[in-house]
Amino acid sequence: MHVRNASDRLLRWERRTDLPLFAGSLLFLACYAVRVLLPGIGPFWRGLTLGLTLLIWALFLLDYVVRLLLSGEGPRFVRTHLLDTVVLVLPLLRPLRIVNTYLAVQRRRDRPRLSLYGRVMAYAGLATGLLSFAAALAVYEQERGAPGATVRTFGDAVWWACAAITTVGYGDVTPVTPLGRVYAACLMGCGVALLGAVTGAFSSWLIQVFAREDREDREDRENRHREGGANAERPPGS
Repeated sequence: MHVRNASDRLLRWERRTDLPLFAGSLLFLACYAVRVLLPGIGPFWRGLTLGLTLLIWALFLLDYVVRLLLSGEGPRFVRTHLLDTVVLVLPLLRPLRIVNTYLAVQRRRDRPRLSLYGRVMAYAGLATGLLSFAAALAVYEQERGAPGATVRTFGDAVWWACAAITTVGYGDVTPVTPLGRVYAACLMGCGVALLGAVTGAFSSWLIQVFAREDREDREDRENRHREGGANAERPPGS
């Protein structure tokens, strides 16, 4: 399937929808949190949060279909945009698209406000926080009340998420349900990738700082050497 000026039309669509969809993803997470953490709320509020959750997911689906059509790639879009496909199936992974949202904001500015290394660490930090919270909610929902469960409170779930995404793995709190372990595997995989990005960016930044300081020291020594040579060549009393 061919769409005339597909790339331009797709870019314009993404510019218009990235920020609203990011806001929608936060609302989706908030509705999900209400349903998990407040199981005793009345039928009206449960119905409202469920309706909002389904509506926002429908918007995610609409965005995916529109971008698939505008891309002109046909079925190849599923393979070339694997992250978007995974996020559609598992909306709680939506924070992984935070980079797209940042790029949408920066398209409205002359240049980014943060350096490359700062952007990488900011992306990873925000995505880590949102993913940890989402994973804690999902695991808590599956584990509470399960036979032999060690995740009995939301605090246990948050502690587990922190240990899992940092790959520490204390083992004092672990999921026992099949779906809970699937969430755990996803979170650990994301944690390895995000921490690797932060570590790599921080290491590159340190190397850049040290290289700049070495260059400045070398230039300073060369300048002092040239000034000393010029003073030595001056005749006495000049």
